[in-house]
Amino acid sequence: MKKIYKDLFKIVMPVSLQYLMMSLVSASDAFMLGFLDQDSLSAVSLATQVAFVYGLFFEAFLYGCSVLAAQYWGKGDKKTVDEVLAITMRYTLFVGLIFTLGTVFVPKSIMHIFTDDALLIDLGADYLRTVSLSYFIGGFAQVYFGILKICDKAKLSTLIGSLSVIFNIILNALLIFGLAGFPKMGIKGAAVATVLARIFETAFVIILIFMKKCMPLNIPKTLMIGTGENKLSRELHRDYWKYTVPLLFNQLGWGGGVTMYSVIMGRLGSDAIAANSIASIVRGMVASFCWGIASGVSIIIGQMLGRNELKEAKKAGGSFVRFSIYIGALSGLILLAITPILLRFVTLQGDARYYLKIMMFMASYYIIGNSLNSTIIGGIFPAGGDTKFGMWCDIITLWCVVVPMGMIGAFILKLPVLVVAFILTLDEFVKIPAVYKHYVKYSWVKNITRDMA
Repeated sequence: MKKIYKDLFKIVMPVSLQYLMMSLVSASDAFMLGFLDQDSLSAVSLATQVAFVYGLFFEAFLYGCSVLAAQYWGKGDKKTVDEVLAITMRYTLFVGLIFTLGTVFVPKSIMHIFTDDALLIDLGADYLRTVSLSYFIGGFAQVYFGILKICDKAKLSTLIGSLSVIFNIILNALLIFGLAGFPKMGIKGAAVATVLARIFETAFVIILIFMKKCMPLNIPKTLMIGTGENKLSRELHRDYWKYTVPLLFNQLGWGGGVTMYSVIMGRLGSDAIAANSIASIVRGMVASFCWGIASGVSIIIGQMLGRNELKEAKKAGGSFVRFSIYIGALSGLILLAITPILLRFVTLQGDARYYLKIMMFMASYYIIGNSLNSTIIGGIFPAGGDTKFGMWCDIITLWCVVVPMGMIGAFILKLPVLVVAFILTLDEFVKIPAVYKHYVKYSWVKNITRDMA
């Protein structure tokens, strides 16, 4: 078991650092835009929900990639891993193009989904139109980050991602405030910084490919124009969608529900939006380690199952579940500890400061359930190809329970902001009994690879 945890932390530490660095970009946006005015902070908070929704698609494609690639990598079949990379890249870039075109041509219509405040719509539309290119080009590097983790090169993906984040934060300061001779661009500056950071990491990945530091992309297979050995396996393509479609519906169902949280909060006033934005960013930063564990667990157990180490994988799964609870509790304590420091440095107006204090307390217990469910639903189950349960669990929990309750509380009963916020933290705990019951069936303990030769 010690070796398994040693292997796990080889993945978890760099992946968690990468998640943390990505959260720092959002934190720097919020921190710097907060110095401009609260409306700028609120507008960008809502506009970045588009990036969140786009992330649901490419994360589903990456999860599907991980389900297959981890087991084939554990089996030692690198040729099939190359094909999985081509499939994943194809669909990620296609969806990225759709989001780029949408934010270029109809940004105001998109902003109107999240708020009815005319000023926030105008500010957010400027941001979306400027940041639009990042959706298409960003997917390329993200797919490589995912495949590098599976191929025992998590440190390399973290290096690229971390350098990109540092570059992004520096550009944020230069372009938002007009430092060092750069133009003062405000909200547009944050958007330009994001686009340039995506170009930076994409260029970095291309350089590493030419240096043969990471797996090259099979372009004919990616574009579906290959013949002979370069023709994509139909069986593998069917397998990819077999496991990815439930993950995609899971991501869209879960992410759509979370986006509805922003829609609900977005109609409760600027104070509620600003407080919720900062609380979510800080919670995301602290939860980086929890998400890193889920990612590492999926890869480690997937590789074990690919090697037919079924009993060992089952035993490791139980150990990882217990570990996720400890990490969630520790993360909650960290959130409580940093709340006084956070309140000292943020500049919020009106009721927003009080809202933030209580929302941070809510985040401290919410993260325990999030850590447990992320490890099981996002890590253990998909490792063995069990992707359907998470889809139904998240969709039913959010769309049949929490979102309707939140909307009734906010718009019909006109409950106070913090009561609505409390209702929206119930989703992780509502589903725990069903998750545990499904876990002990051990339907996820199986090898899903084929003999592709």
